[in-house]
Amino acid sequence: MTHPNQHTLHETTRRYFLEQSRISLGAMALAQLAGGTAMADGNVAAADSGMHFPAKVKNVIFLFMAGGPSQLEMFEPKPVLNKYHNQAPPESVTKNRRFAFLKPDAKLLGSNRTFAQYGECGMDLSELLPHHRSIVDDVCWVRAAATDVFNHGPAKLFMNCGFQAPGRPSLGSWVTYGLGSESQDLPGFVVLQSGPRGPRAGNTLWSSGFLPTTHQGVPFRSKGNPILHLSNPPGFTRDAQRDFTDTVGRLNNLRLQSVNDPEIATRISAYETAFAMQASAPELTDLSSETKSTLDSYGVESGTPSFANNCLLARRLVERGVRFVQLYHTDWDHHGGKNADLDENLSLRCREVDQSAAALIKDLKARDLLKDTLVIWGGEFGRTPMGEARETTGRDHHIDSFTMWMAGGGIKPGHIHGSTDELGFGPEEGRVHVHDLHATILHQLGIDHKQLTYRFQGRDFRLTDVHGEVIHDILV
Repeated sequence: MTHPNQHTLHETTRRYFLEQSRISLGAMALAQLAGGTAMADGNVAAADSGMHFPAKVKNVIFLFMAGGPSQLEMFEPKPVLNKYHNQAPPESVTKNRRFAFLKPDAKLLGSNRTFAQYGECGMDLSELLPHHRSIVDDVCWVRAAATDVFNHGPAKLFMNCGFQAPGRPSLGSWVTYGLGSESQDLPGFVVLQSGPRGPRAGNTLWSSGFLPTTHQGVPFRSKGNPILHLSNPPGFTRDAQRDFTDTVGRLNNLRLQSVNDPEIATRISAYETAFAMQASAPELTDLSSETKSTLDSYGVESGTPSFANNCLLARRLVERGVRFVQLYHTDWDHHGGKNADLDENLSLRCREVDQSAAALIKDLKARDLLKDTLVIWGGEFGRTPMGEARETTGRDHHIDSFTMWMAGGGIKPGHIHGSTDELGFGPEEGRVHVHDLHATILHQLGIDHKQLTYRFQGRDFRLTDVHGEVIHDILV
């Protein structure tokens, strides 16, 4: 039997009020797409003002070298390691350390690369990175980065999501959840890929996890239309597409008002974003408006998908207000063996990224965009001081110390942060854990990592879990 006042009583409950108010999840998603402002359980303010304190940057470009670049061949000369090449490492430095594939009798492996110091900061670079010499005083070198996970898929998840198993939101999703996006006709979080294959762990790396799916990363294709089926079929006009989108939007809005399902809001925003992208995306990916000198500086080859193209697209995306751009370049896993050695194969990977990564920093700086953009370069872990017994030279995964770099607003340029021991096993000072890195990235965007939370399954989750400290020593 239905109580005569049951419907009236329902409308006076707190749950009903929150569902109908502008802080409901559906309204949050729509507000983010419509005006670049997100609200989440009262924790998030307008994007333009920053969330918890004034932001130093507005956008992020993360250059992710999937597989684990070898810091010992690129950034960290170790004369002592070279001296004791092919000898057993001291038990004191291997005890209680975990490795993925090394055998107990693994020997120390010196590097055959030639290093020199560059810039006023005196950063060490090998001959593998000649173009990086021109940006040594524009970036901050994080020499003692550390992670917890030594297998590729889980380690990539940990670096991208703060947790080693699928199901958590990615860094880009947390950022767009917290701040929204300034772009009206492009996704707030865009993923660009290059290299011989996709990264291990796949699209879980840019998943929105338990956050509304409007915050997930949108992968752009490297050839043709950036999104499949973006163009209308022959004979279907833009006016007809507008009528269709409006009609479907009205139907979805009626359903949204009825059931308050945030996924319906995501569907509405997806239709609207797709319609806007039909006009904006072709212009975005048409590089003919760029000068020849710009294309040459990045090393762009017309019609050829590459990391260079993606670096230039990343600049164009942040120019258009996209909040978070993630570039994945694969095949940095150099254990030794066929197509996985530290000699020819590592040289090839470095040639693919060196010029364009440096050009991105210089281009952003020349256009006065670097002060508003945070650029990060690095992989999921580094490589061990010991070699692997394979047919060609290689190193195993190393989680205790590796090199990353950061540049942009509020980051100390030309600063070398941290150092490792003489063999390269672990940090001597300035250790930067993945959670610290995430806390610092959010801090530069005006977000307190301890306050950006989302309630799921009865508890409040955050990107940094219960860890993480802002690395104030690398901030201006």
